[in-house]
Amino acid sequence: MLKFSKITLLSALLLSTFGAQAAESADKSIALVNGVSIPQSRLDMRVKAATTQAGQPDSPEMRKAIREDLIKLEVISQAAKKMGLDKQPEAAMQLEMASQQVLAGAFVQDYAKSHPVSEDSMKQDYETMKARVGNKEYKVSHILVASETEAQAVISRLKKEKFAKVAKEKSKDPGSKDTGGDLGWSVPTNYVQPFGEAVMKLNKGQISAPVQTQFGWHVLKLEDTRDLKVPTFEELKPQLEKRKQQEGIQKAIAELVEKAKVE
Repeated sequence: MLKFSKITLLSALLLSTFGAQAAESADKSIALVNGVSIPQSRLDMRVKAATTQAGQPDSPEMRKAIREDLIKLEVISQAAKKMGLDKQPEAAMQLEMASQQVLAGAFVQDYAKSHPVSEDSMKQDYETMKARVGNKEYKVSHILVASETEAQAVISRLKKEKFAKVAKEKSKDPGSKDTGGDLGWSVPTNYVQPFGEAVMKLNKGQISAPVQTQFGWHVLKLEDTRDLKVPTFEELKPQLEKRKQQEGIQKAIAELVEKAKVE
């Protein structure tokens, strides 16, 4: 409820949907269907997708099955065109959308190749991340209520009753009330503010004054702290690189949209 993450949906979708696409060439054919060649590169692309995305092992049996599937697809598509099905409004629209998706994928791949992420920029992001998360984790419990008056009443009860008991009775946070308000271990920057800021001001075992966020009023208790082991730069490098690529793609797309004439 209180934790958040920003996800770059469009770039993540494009990066995950469109893998490397080999350019088809006519130098080698795996089959000739009614005079139309099916190139080796098309089979290779399907094999790569099966091995990298689906985790299937490359084998002669798999290649034979994919070849047969490609032949069937070619036969069916040829028949559909003879019947004029590619001219039907719904089919034509789906073909256009598929074409747009392929071109969008090609745009993403080209951008990634022509805009490699520098080591320095990734290290800069890494140092920023390290500074943001700090070197400690905090184990926090909280009770969420609707008003400051209710929060003050909760604090009064906590002078005589256990935190977990009051949380189960009064907290409006469905994600933690049944566990006595326990939010587990986290770093303060993973919480909405000023919730996270209030956490860092508490001593172990201390209960906070009422804290207001967009969710309501909170009463916090710092259960414990521990040292945080931050992963090394090399361990996080793949994620840092992917995130930088996604940020670049998002910016490039935003610039294209801004320059486009949309009426």
